[in-house]
Amino acid sequence: MPDEERPRERLLSHGASALKTSELIAILLRTGRQGASALAIGEEVLARLGGIEELGRATVADLAKIKGIGPAKAIQLVAAFGLGARLSRTQAETRVVESPADVLALLGAEMRLLSQESIRMILLNKKHHLIRIEEITRGLVDESLFHPREGLRAAVAHNAAAVIMVHNHPSGDPKPSPADRQVTQAFASAAALMEIPLLDHIILGSESVGRSAYFSFKEHNLL
Repeated sequence: MPDEERPRERLLSHGASALKTSELIAILLRTGRQGASALAIGEEVLARLGGIEELGRATVADLAKIKGIGPAKAIQLVAAFGLGARLSRTQAETRVVESPADVLALLGAEMRLLSQESIRMILLNKKHHLIRIEEITRGLVDESLFHPREGLRAAVAHNAAAVIMVHNHPSGDPKPSPADRQVTQAFASAAALMEIPLLDHIILGSESVGRSAYFSFKEHNLL
């Protein structure tokens, strides 16, 4: 491959934004395997997993199964996605958190990579600035796994004036299930008794044609 077409040289000349996803993956992989360049493996990874979001959710074990990657390169890929998610969250932490867009900026990049459902509480002060984020449970969202007292315990412990509940749907479809609705109403009622309002419950999915990347209970007048 001519120097000017190689991913590393193109990144040096034009920046990361000028490269395709497969080219960025190739830079992280550094080397290919017999009969396939790092770029070819990058394209193969995206094709096998189904896209960049699925790649971001992949574990080290998942990636290491792909010929030409192995454990060391798989760790590099997982670490790169972890850094990207952490950067996105860091940039959003100093802002007021009120709208679904604020929640997407704060947690979207990280939670869309999860392979299991996770319920998190965004704890806010009186001006709706972030105090901290607490993971309450991981697994299926169900009343048997989540009880309002768990979320309220975190809110009281950190003197939160308001909270936003967030969880993800690994399937990509953010439409709430009956269990999601039950959990939301139970928590909203308990939070109201404690005078710690639940501002919203945001379900994170993935954006596609005809489908939003999130579902907001507040926007749908369910809170």
